[in-house]
Amino acid sequence: MSALEWFAHKPLGGGIFWIQERFYESGNRANIWLVRGSQRDVVIDAGLGLRSLPDYLRDSGLLAPAEGAGPRPLLAVATHVHFDHSGGLQHFEEVAVHSAEAAALLRGDNYEAVTWLSDREVARPPQPGWSARQFRVPPVRPSRLLQEGDVISLGDRQLTVMHMPGHSRGSICLHDKDRKILFSGDVVYDGSMIDWLPYSRISDYVASCQRLMELVDRGLVEKVLPGHFNIFGAERLYRLASNYISQAGVCHKISACAMRSIASIALRITNSRITSQ
Repeated sequence: MSALEWFAHKPLGGGIFWIQERFYESGNRANIWLVRGSQRDVVIDAGLGLRSLPDYLRDSGLLAPAEGAGPRPLLAVATHVHFDHSGGLQHFEEVAVHSAEAAALLRGDNYEAVTWLSDREVARPPQPGWSARQFRVPPVRPSRLLQEGDVISLGDRQLTVMHMPGHSRGSICLHDKDRKILFSGDVVYDGSMIDWLPYSRISDYVASCQRLMELVDRGLVEKVLPGHFNIFGAERLYRLASNYISQAGVCHKISACAMRSIASIALRITNSRITSQ
């Protein structure tokens, strides 16, 4: 299967494109965002990596330079290193990730990447004989380590890094302040927020949600482009963040701790099998 078959995209206007992996039919299917700038293009999250995303971007014409101009540099930014967002980083020459998860990406740590893929989630195998049991996130050396407050310049637009741990220790959002757009990764999306994985931390998640609410209170966000599911606005962002905080009590912490223990055991067993193959 070619990259052109595996991926599909939808233009959103303003130099932003929404890309998805057509045959990965799962709630874990991550949204991929291409943001085009005058001097640099940025891909936010990279999917599983079963087919080359840069090949798709080139073959579909999404990286076509303006008439008379040369090609723009392309940077892939991972909002965090979970497998559904980071598997495709292997195909990019320039990769950025928060420093808290850089070591995990460099060593191909599929425990921290929470790699958990089944054959039934892949409606069409990318190649004959492919099996989900073979899948793993390979080691990738990041070319740029991100920190809170860093700015990624695309020329005519700037994306500010917000370190928002909780879902994972290196989770980030990217904030286009001028356009009031927030690329939120898995920090927040219109669904159940997951805080029971290895390196999830509820106290950090509460603090991150408080920051999200502050963005809305200050009128700094009008549109959220999340890591999963559909786009939503500021009112929904505020409600999702406030609901999480209100539910993060003692009972929730106990249940999350139990689920984290189960998930950790399952991931260690699964990844030990992959390593031994």
